[in-house]
Amino acid sequence: MSTSSRLEHLNICAPEVFCAELAGIWEHAPWVTRGVVDQRPFASIDALHAAMVGVVAALDEPGRVAFYAGHPELAGEDARRGTMTDASIAEQGTLALARLDAHEAERWRALNQAYRARFGFPFILCIRRHTRDSALRAFEQRLRNERATELATALDEIAAITRLRLDRSTTDASPVASQGAPIPS
Repeated sequence: MSTSSRLEHLNICAPEVFCAELAGIWEHAPWVTRGVVDQRPFASIDALHAAMVGVVAALDEPGRVAFYAGHPELAGEDARRGTMTDASIAEQGTLALARLDAHEAERWRALNQAYRARFGFPFILCIRRHTRDSALRAFEQRLRNERATELATALDEIAAITRLRLDRSTTDASPVASQGAPIPS
């Protein structure tokens, strides 16, 4: 299905179909797609994505922190147990974060712990734009940021992650929701 025909489908399908097909874009947050379904039709995939990011950006700080907290840590326990969403497993799999040796796993664990203690939510990074080394450098650098900077940076990273997921869903013949288990609210 072409991107334009996929967008046309999303613009005219039943609201529950729209929400189901885009639920996998957002980590444990199908409410994001529900928040834009009544804004259809969208002129472009860019407009659809901007509307969804706008739903998250409009949250107050506690709401955004709660949303961010639904994201898995990079190379965290969920990665080692394989309990992340299919999209997160695939993304972290690009850097083999579930298969770190003991020393590497400890380094990531310490960074995750320090970041969560400092900011109150997990470190979020669009991992598909990084190597393992550049991800670690970003992690260490962002630990020095102020909270307001990290709140904004986390949203920027989520926007990048969800855009890549949306692009994949609009070029695949199958809906996003069929690529993994439904994401609870």
